[in-house]
Amino acid sequence: MSEMAVENLKPEILFWVGCAGSYDARAQRVTKALSTILQNVGIDFAILGTEESCTGDPARRAGNEFVFQMTANQNVQTMNMYDVKKIVTACPHCFNTIKNEYPALGGHYDVVHHTQLISTLIEEGRLTIEGGAYKGKKITYHDSCYLGRVNGEYEAPRRAIEALDGDLTELKRSRANGLCCGAGGAQMFKENEPGDKRINTERAEEVLSSGADIVAANCPFCITMISDGITAKEKQDDVMVFDISELIVNANGWS
Repeated sequence: MSEMAVENLKPEILFWVGCAGSYDARAQRVTKALSTILQNVGIDFAILGTEESCTGDPARRAGNEFVFQMTANQNVQTMNMYDVKKIVTACPHCFNTIKNEYPALGGHYDVVHHTQLISTLIEEGRLTIEGGAYKGKKITYHDSCYLGRVNGEYEAPRRAIEALDGDLTELKRSRANGLCCGAGGAQMFKENEPGDKRINTERAEEVLSSGADIVAANCPFCITMISDGITAKEKQDDVMVFDISELIVNANGWS
């Protein structure tokens, strides 16, 4: 972003990568997939790079308001300095925090989740999906808490999945009745008490009972938790977990 600013260039959109998308090896694949989509549809985008800090979401959920305020204010100052207008992110936690909590700190932006952007691009005809890759595959979708119940977005991810060849099937608990993957509220970073049944294990059991070949998700935390739950059931070779952006990139054969 700083390099573009030197040349007095302003991108169409800022891609907020997030901590998981930057440092987690699995989430980095989602970062690459979304970047590939943006490049192939001709969207001019930029990232903050080393100037991007954690949004502060995990700190606030865990009760450390001081750390949240410190990191959030720094991010707002950075984005306002670059006159950022529109932001896309592949993380519902980042999406919720920047969209709903940064305005109180002076950060007013048009924030979209990547599944919303992808759905819009498909509807506008800017993003086309080649057929055949998922023909005969049963795809189920896991609603992330922060995109679904918190922000009321249930349709955009499903419209994107329906553009694929697969057979979309709903989990027993979905939409407003969806079950958390177990990562929310900073639980991703905590250990369960001995004897407790992990939430991600229960969610994995629901996925397996659906008979799905593929689980489509929209959150790096959800991907980790559901993948771990399926692995705990020793079914990792039977059921694959993908972000929606990865499904589209794979369908189009983009590397």
